[in-house]
Amino acid sequence: MVKIISRQSIGKQSVYDIGLEKDHNFILNNGLIASNCFNKSHSTAYAYVTYQTAYLKANYPVEYMTALLTASSDDKDKVEKYRENCQKMGITVEPPDINRSQKHFTPIKENILFGLSAVRNLGEGAIDAILKARESTEKPFESLADFCAKVDLRVVNRKALETLILCGAFDQINSNRNQLIHDVELIIPWVQKRAKEKATGQMNLLDLLGSNLINESSQENEFEQAPSAPTVADFSLQEKLRLEKDRLGFYISEHPLKTMQNSATFLSPINLSNLTEAKTRKKVSAIVLITAIKRITTKQGKPMAFLTLEDASGQSEAVVFSDTYERIQDLLAEDRQLIVWGKVDRREDKVQLIIEDVELTEKAKLVMVQLTIHDATNTSIQTHLKSIIQENIGDKNKGKVPVVAIIGNGNDRQFVRFGENYWVQNESTVVQSLTNAGFAAYTEPLVKI
Repeated sequence: MVKIISRQSIGKQSVYDIGLEKDHNFILNNGLIASNCFNKSHSTAYAYVTYQTAYLKANYPVEYMTALLTASSDDKDKVEKYRENCQKMGITVEPPDINRSQKHFTPIKENILFGLSAVRNLGEGAIDAILKARESTEKPFESLADFCAKVDLRVVNRKALETLILCGAFDQINSNRNQLIHDVELIIPWVQKRAKEKATGQMNLLDLLGSNLINESSQENEFEQAPSAPTVADFSLQEKLRLEKDRLGFYISEHPLKTMQNSATFLSPINLSNLTEAKTRKKVSAIVLITAIKRITTKQGKPMAFLTLEDASGQSEAVVFSDTYERIQDLLAEDRQLIVWGKVDRREDKVQLIIEDVELTEKAKLVMVQLTIHDATNTSIQTHLKSIIQENIGDKNKGKVPVVAIIGNGNDRQFVRFGENYWVQNESTVVQSLTNAGFAAYTEPLVKI
């Protein structure tokens, strides 16, 4: 680094400068003149760093994304953003694991293991206590009781334990998170009592016999005496994911909309991450989760809302104008899964969705029509089928129920969805008309619960 020791006017000099309106020259200690080339040096440095990071991302993607996640571990929004990028790159970010996770994110072959520093309600002291306990023994933690006995429960308190359980850190030991939450209530006082007895010399029989007389089998079964709550069923998938998001700020095991991805293809939904590629004012549908709602009142005194939507690919903003809001407001709630229909809108380089209609995913229906290969290839039958559907479509602008033809039987079945011009408003009416005409038609929920 150059240190300026003095300044003086030296008149006009021939020096190299970059785009400066006035000379900004400095006399150096050895009498040489230096021009302020900050713009060039600064841009060169940034270009060099850009090249380095691009090279690392292209050639060492797992390691690069691991470093990026670690550097942003205290910002859940950035962690979620980079985790989504990992997903697009084919890199899986594995949930926290009490026996494998380090303080920071760690590359594991082609995947990345979640770092404990990115888990909420888990401070530096608790993380250090866990890693210290794990390093002090050659064996991994075998149970919740084993873990509680080896860590300092004054540092890794009940809140930290519950956080670790609900974010999936104990899943490799016991995947029933609800059971572990109930067990915590009994195990903590049992471990504390056991530690107090040892500290005060109140040893049990095996302790009195001496460690030389305790065989390996006894050591392995040491924690079988730990108390356990009555067996309870695990949380439902939706509840498990909700609790997981509360602790991490996002879903890590899987996204709650993942289970309906296959069936949702009948609706031709767009991924929120692809909204930027859609044409302005194009009508689209999407399977989403509402993560935030901001309700406001317009100058005319009418209510409307701004939403934050999420799917497995990313997030997007949406707006519900007054006329639509009054019709669908009862369906708008945080953490609610919806099918939304609307138009793509661009304002100030931002893409959002103008919502025109919504439907609860569990109430979405499909009209299924069973056809033989002969029926599917017979022009007159095709025409007859289409005419019946068209007669019962109702309001074309409100048609939200796709019609799907099932061609063939057994493993040779093919599913063919009719175009959006044949989507219907009232599925029961269409099914009744098709049945009366001799077609095998029925309704089926989009998502089977």
